[in-house]
Amino acid sequence: MPSKTVTVGSSVGLHARPAAIIAEAAADLDSDVTLSVDGGDPVDAGSALMIMTLGAEKGTQVTVEGDDQAAVDQIAALVEKDLDAE
Repeated sequence: MPSKTVTVGSSVGLHARPAAIIAEAAADLDSDVTLSVDGGDPVDAGSALMIMTLGAEKGTQVTVEGDDQAAVDQIAALVEKDLDAE
């Protein structure tokens, strides 16, 4: 299963706005994608609420995993980006 570990780029971490943007993008995919932090259970990337439960702050390493490499890369790019700055 394709996976990629990236660093959270948003200054507020994966909280409300960044989580909502990532969840919306993941929900539009034809593939299941999960996010996890070291030692934690994977959560559905299509759920903003579940993403926020990760407690991922700026600089946290997050593993993005899914069925499709293109989907993993797309969501990983969003996790790395400062989505709160847009």
